[in-house]
Amino acid sequence: MIALACDHGAFALKEKVKAHLLEQGCKIEDFGTHSTESCDYTDFAVCAANAVATGACERGIVLCTTGIGMSIAANKVRGIRCALCTDTVMAEMTRRHNDTNMLALGAGITGDMAALRIIDTWLGTAYEGGRHQRRVDKIMEIEQR
Repeated sequence: MIALACDHGAFALKEKVKAHLLEQGCKIEDFGTHSTESCDYTDFAVCAANAVATGACERGIVLCTTGIGMSIAANKVRGIRCALCTDTVMAEMTRRHNDTNMLALGAGITGDMAALRIIDTWLGTAYEGGRHQRRVDKIMEIEQR
């Protein structure tokens, strides 16, 4: 299950992402928003991040105009490693080396086709583990301070 959330600035892209993922057979939980009416991105980011952190969803994708606010808000939830990616290389490396469980995208920064390629790359890339696990563990230890 993939948690999906956006604010008003990324509503149109979220709907395209949702359709794309459903076409691929992915199960989605859509945490909103459900319109272009102005809203606070934090409300939706936290809902999606909580679903990932609790295990209700395996991964999450959050979108806003730049992706910055959503990524910051999602990363405030314990257990979340959310990366803002603007290309497929970033998406691949953040999965391979950081074992990210959430992806942030900016609808005003990344075009629709590029966003779908980034998502496909991120979802299709496995975590390498090994030498990277020590670093991921150190990231997660920061939350214990």
